[in-house]
Amino acid sequence: MDWTEIKIEIDAENIDKAADIASMAVPYGIYIEDYRTLEQEAWEIANIDLIDEELLAKDRTKGCVHIYISPEENYKEAISFLTERYESEKIPHSIEYKPCRNEDWENNWKEYFKPMKIGEKLLIRPLWIDDYDAEGRAVLSIEPGLAFGSGGHNTTRLCLETLEKHVKSGDSVLDCGCGSGILSVASLLMGADNATGVDIDKLAVKTAIENGKVNGFEAPKYNILNGNLVDKVTGKFDVVVANIVADIIILFSSQVGNFLKDDGVFITSGIIEPREEEVTKAFHDNNFKIVERYEDGGWLCFVCKKNK
Repeated sequence: MDWTEIKIEIDAENIDKAADIASMAVPYGIYIEDYRTLEQEAWEIANIDLIDEELLAKDRTKGCVHIYISPEENYKEAISFLTERYESEKIPHSIEYKPCRNEDWENNWKEYFKPMKIGEKLLIRPLWIDDYDAEGRAVLSIEPGLAFGSGGHNTTRLCLETLEKHVKSGDSVLDCGCGSGILSVASLLMGADNATGVDIDKLAVKTAIENGKVNGFEAPKYNILNGNLVDKVTGKFDVVVANIVADIIILFSSQVGNFLKDDGVFITSGIIEPREEEVTKAFHDNNFKIVERYEDGGWLCFVCKKNK
């Protein structure tokens, strides 16, 4: 069956924000057309100033974000989500969609993923790259693009860097909306005793399980559950992390306290700046205090603890 390609055209000044929102909408692949610094990037990457005339003729005031929806998913839901988020952020846009074969795109994006250092202790390695120097860091091997969470997105990076500050040997970690499982696996590499991930997306669950195996983690040390938070998870955890969208974090704020130890930390990201007041109010209303706040590219990450 064919996949669906969704193409979003926006003003160039909104490319970064539009791409961030698109990354939150669907997990199956994304690429960006941004020609504002075409000549400079061509020189930096290839040391060449001979550029195809068709590329040189591109409109530098516009950009495009392309995302891909698997046959098992409803592309209309993704379009509805994108439309709502772009309108709420006042980002002028147009959306087109068409069927495409996954082999047309699924391997092309791999050239843009390289091993990346995160924080002080972690190196994320795409599975197909074997020639790398870990420099003493723990290596997290992952298949980027199969489910949201490759480490490159601002929100995932914020969560990983914040987890590094808080996860300690022997901890138990709960990853709400685990996606690819990257935060759960990273927690184990950072010294956690066990990690549990939960996600309503069956493909995400399947991918998270596979990513765990690739890194040498399986049950009972590494548990991935398909379902929502309150129906599937039991017990209390030292660290609860949620890298999702603001609306779900607001919902989870009323539930997470039941799964967090009294001295535990609740780490949240995936929050765009305009939603900060709503999210922080939800923390306050649900007996949490904010102890740390981080920001990267308009995205926010909070560390919360229960009020005593």
